[in-house]
Amino acid sequence: MPKVRTIYRGGSRFYIHPENRDIVHPGVTSILGMLPKQQFLAPWQAKMAAELAVDSIDFVADMAARDRDGAVDYLKGAARRYTKVRADIGSEAHDLFERLIRGEYVGRVRSDLEPYVQHFREFLDAVNPELVRAEDVAWSDTHGYAGSFDVVMTVWLDRDGIPTPDRSGAPHLVLGDWKTSKATYPDVALQMAAYMNADFIIDPDGNREAMPEFDGAAVLHITDETWAFKPVDTGAEVFAEFLRLRKTFDWDRDLSRKVIGKPIAKKALKRVVTGTQRRAR
Repeated sequence: MPKVRTIYRGGSRFYIHPENRDIVHPGVTSILGMLPKQQFLAPWQAKMAAELAVDSIDFVADMAARDRDGAVDYLKGAARRYTKVRADIGSEAHDLFERLIRGEYVGRVRSDLEPYVQHFREFLDAVNPELVRAEDVAWSDTHGYAGSFDVVMTVWLDRDGIPTPDRSGAPHLVLGDWKTSKATYPDVALQMAAYMNADFIIDPDGNREAMPEFDGAAVLHITDETWAFKPVDTGAEVFAEFLRLRKTFDWDRDLSRKVIGKPIAKKALKRVVTGTQRRAR
């Protein structure tokens, strides 16, 4: 069976149907990009640039004396570089998490990844989940989206919803997500609701299976300092909000580019010459 391929268009990720290349759906995370984030994004970027300038003031001053534009670009790129570093660590950590939950041996890792590996091992000891599947694609033709989820696993919980690592509690099929960001943010609920309400799953070999009935969803938040396993609400209201963002994505990528027509009247490109001016020539 053919595999699912992805492409990038205009900064957004799209998934190509493995059997019909004419069917292309935007990725879940690209759809979540429609959430308004400007109210905190600009101040954060400004803070990153300001902190870099203060923390390396002598270096920046020396650079500015030789190349002012280069110094400006250096400070301007502070947030982008930080985001790139965090994204790279997150990707590498996700790879290690998948290996660990599959029971693979993970030896020595880079020092900046060691805390993440240690904390994930602590999670495995404390919860003792059973892996069902990992890193497959959730696909929705009904609503037109797709996305790769982290894990489907079985966890055993007591009557209070607390994990029982000896598996003495009741089994629950859970959609899980690994997060290595500074905090867990509400949009993870939108992301997981989208996956859970997709039509089917496509595995790495292109095989298609029905989306299972889940008992719940949970996010494992791991940083270099701590970890926490948290339940996530993915109910009807949450999914409805995701579908609103799905429509906003269409507006942003398509309809918004068509609503303003070509001018039917505008300022002339050449200066108007009056009859009086022509007769004076």
